[in-house]
Amino acid sequence: MSTRRARWLVNGGLAIIAVLSLGPLLWMLSVSFMQPGEASHFPPPLLPAHATWANYIELFSRAGMARYLFNSFLIATMTTVIAVMLNTLAGYAFAKLQFRGREQAFRALLAALVIPGQVAMMPLFLMMKPLHLVNTYFGAVVPGMAGIFGIFLVRQYARSLPDELLEAARIDGAGEWRIFFSIVLPALRPILVTLAIFSFLGAWNDFMWPLIVLSDSHLHTLPVALASLSREHVQDNELMMAGAVVTVLPVLMLFLVLQRHYMRGLLMGSVKG
Repeated sequence: MSTRRARWLVNGGLAIIAVLSLGPLLWMLSVSFMQPGEASHFPPPLLPAHATWANYIELFSRAGMARYLFNSFLIATMTTVIAVMLNTLAGYAFAKLQFRGREQAFRALLAALVIPGQVAMMPLFLMMKPLHLVNTYFGAVVPGMAGIFGIFLVRQYARSLPDELLEAARIDGAGEWRIFFSIVLPALRPILVTLAIFSFLGAWNDFMWPLIVLSDSHLHTLPVALASLSREHVQDNELMMAGAVVTVLPVLMLFLVLQRHYMRGLLMGSVKG
């Protein structure tokens, strides 16, 4: 088989996979502009007969979607900022700082990766209750503040930093905080972008923990609000699709904008780690 034919086969296969992957998303977008009940016809139409913004107007004017959008953005942003800060500090410490029990502690963290996060939700909820963090924004942030995967990601990347560079800075009189902010953070920038994307997506898409810790409806995030809305409007497929578009579109745009930095961080981390 010639190289040109093989290239066509590979590209054709990738194009088919892309169409199959994007097809449901594009149909979801199309349905969100359909008239009420139009998507329930058989066979379902691919495009709206008369496109309308009525479903989006309904979401923001009556369903309070703007409030839920703000809640999701606030919680995801807070989680991302705190997670990047704490995971970076911990990952750098495990990679470059010498202290007793470092390797044992890191192995224990890796072993904890096999424990599902849902197992710790009830004990965490009971711990937060006497601290009056239940039904608060900060309570929704707590589980995402530091994660084993984030610490591992930063640690693997930080191991590539030359020890000679850090030692030279110490000899010149730089303190550990000066070294961290002036040398380590700029060098870790690609993996920090990757970590920030992971943290933001995880907090934005999280459903179970906000459902447990946030009882007031005005504090609900988009996934929880969309689930509640689906119970009230079971037959309104077009309205549900508009809500799904509002939920998916921000994180999709974020990923597309930062895709180059995200892939660079993953690839460089896999090579250097």
